[in-house]
Order: sequence, then structure tokens, then C-alpha cells
Amino acid sequence: MIIAQIVGGLGNQMFQYALARSLAIRKKVPLYLDISAYRTYKKHREFELKRIFNCAGEIATAAHIRSVLGWCALPGMQGLAKQQSAIRRFLCPQLIFEPHFHYWPKIWEIPDKAYLVGYWQSEKYFSEIADILREDFKFRQPLSETNAQWAEKITHCNSISLHIRRGDYVLNPETYKVHGVCDLDYYYRAIEYMTSLIDDPVFFVFSDEIEWAKLNLRVAYPIYYIENNTAQESYNDMRLMSLCRHHIIANSTFSWWGAWLNPFRGKIVIAPQQWFSIKRYNTVDLIPDSWLRI
Repeated sequence: MIIAQIVGGLGNQMFQYALARSLAIRKKVPLYLDISAYRTYKKHREFELKRIFNCAGEIATAAHIRSVLGWCALPGMQGLAKQQSAIRRFLCPQLIFEPHFHYWPKIWEIPDKAYLVGYWQSEKYFSEIADILREDFKFRQPLSETNAQWAEKITHCNSISLHIRRGDYVLNPETYKVHGVCDLDYYYRAIEYMTSLIDDPVFFVFSDEIEWAKLNLRVAYPIYYIENNTAQESYNDMRLMSLCRHHIIANSTFSWWGAWLNPFRGKIVIAPQQWFSIKRYNTVDLIPDSWLRI
């Protein structure tokens, strides 16, 4: 079996699931999702994949995890194994830590009985099963009346989603230190480039601080601000993004997936050149080759 540790917000959950699903299909074994980290998760996130999408895989029990990890399932052993590669190599080869941020081609050589820890943020991990994932990531609930009206408007124009991620990126000093935020210059460059290619563009703005976007973003084209999806309904912003024809994303996995879920082959996706504030991570494989970085 393949067990994936699921942590973080919705975008991160989707990346973790996507790799695990790809591995389980390739190795022809069952898929399980370990969501136990949410019992003590400090960032007020929750497991959302099963509530929002038609995802495969069962929730892993303690017995499933013990059957894969053995001794390494004991409290504290995973942390020790992460620090001591010799322990992991000889006592628990089934415990697979993501070795670095960019694509790791040796992932396909791991045992068919494995427990995955990492974020795995590259399309290269799951491009072969893209059609399957688009089915897995179909939204379960029908659109609300308001969102159905937005969807109608979005699908009948040259719609461009524009995502501004702020929230904890701004309010949490540690998060800000790692991620930073995309400045207005990025958005204006992206808008200029996009409108040089698209006739009659219409912008749809999504943000966790929509009032900030209204006050600070100046666009000389039709523009709409989506502000009805909050709290547990915020995933519907990703849903509406995916209906847009083109995309300007933030340094956020949420809008990354909003753009990826759009099946339109002629879509233009613009992403920020710098994804993190710090230079610790190699993001060369984060953005699909057909997308643009500016």
C-alpha cells in the first residue's frame, strides 16, 4: 500500500494526494491517506479533500501505518529517522521523505509499501494521470445560486482569474519570511502582458483580503471582485478560477490548482518569477513548462 501524510491547506493536500495517487496506480496497490496530523495542527487548517472532491483512497488507521512503518510508527521515531538517514535506510526503508523541493525522479523506485512525507509540488509527479486527477478533483457539491451566476459570467467572456494571496502571508512573521507576497508591480506586469495577447479581457479577482484588492488594484479593463466565498466555502474560489479562460496566479498552491484544473488547451497562465522570499528552495519544477513566469 501507499500511505501519504496529508498536511497543510487545500492546495498542499492536492499535491500530496496527486503524487500518492500516481504511485498507487503505477504500483497497483491501495492508497491510504494519513490525516492524523490535523489533530494537533496549529495553523487552523483541516482535511478537506474528501469533503470537496471525489478523491480515491481510504483514511489510514493506526494499524495501516504500523503495517508499513513498523518501529518507525512509534512516537518520535519519524523525527529521528528524518535526522538520521542511516536509521531510515536500515530500519525503515518504507519511510520516504521528500529529499528536496524540486522533482525527485527516484520516487518511482521506492517500495510498493511506503509512507510518504513531503509536499511534492511538481506536475512531473502526476502528469501521466492528469485525466484521472481531473476526475478525482471534480467538485462534489452543486454551485450555489451566487456562484452559478459568477460561473455564467466567467464562461461567456475572455475571463482572466487574478489571485492575490495575503492573509497569513502578511500577518504571520514566520510565514511572511518564507513566502513573502507578490507586489503590485508583478500584477501590473502580468496584466500588461496578458492584455497584449487577449482581446476584450475581463478580470475576476480572488483574494483572502478582497478589500485590500479593491483599494489597491487599478485595472483599465472590466473587473469583478469575488467576495462571497468565505470560511468553509472558500474552496469555491478555486472552482470559479478553474472556469476562467486564463490566469494570473499568486505564489500560492491554491491558485496554482485553480489554473491547473482549467482544461482549456489554449490557456495562458502567468506565475511569479520568485515563489519564495528565501532562496532555500529550487522551484524550477514547480511551474509547468507551458506556463509563463514574469
